[in-house]
This record gives sequence, structure tokens and C-alpha cells, in this order.
Amino acid sequence: MSDADDVLRAAVAKLGETYEWAGIAFVEEGELVLGPVTGPAPAETFGVPISYDGAQVAELRVAPTQVTPEQRASLDRTAEDLSPYCLVGWDTGGEAWSP
Repeated sequence: MSDADDVLRAAVAKLGETYEWAGIAFVEEGELVLGPVTGPAPAETFGVPISYDGAQVAELRVAPTQVTPEQRASLDRTAEDLSPYCLVGWDTGGEAWSP
């Protein structure tokens, strides 16, 4: 599985096995826009920034909002692993880009 969309959907589905809800929101024009999710978004979520090259490109979100320190560490690792796949809105200035 190498297609970014497939990787992100699989990660969200896997998180959905542990959390009541999971999703990824992407930074688009300075705002977070919800992408793949496991269902209707709850009113409150716990978010972990996903950064690439020092800039936030997305946010990993789960519910419920109460997470243990171990869960937080796992979410941080997942966010880091997913960062190169979250560049959907990355501005390449018209230049071809490949990961």
C-alpha cells in the first residue's frame, strides 16, 4: 500500500479499533479541513499536530478526549509516521514533487 490516500484511510481505520472515533484534518489555506474519518465527528476531539519539515500540515484527531500518557505517546508516533502522507495541500510552487 503506497498511495497516500490508502495509507491515511488505513491508519484512521486502525485507530478506530481503539478509539470511539478517529480522523485526520488537513491544513488547507490556513484552516483545518476534515479528511478521512471513522464516522460522524463528535463535538469534542483530542488533536495531535502532524508536522512536515517544521510546518503543521494536518492534525490527527480521536475521541474521547481523555487519553492516557501511553495513548498520547502512541498518537505522537502515529502522527510522525503519517506526516509525509499528509501533504495533500502542499504548495510546490508549480514544480513537480515526489516523496
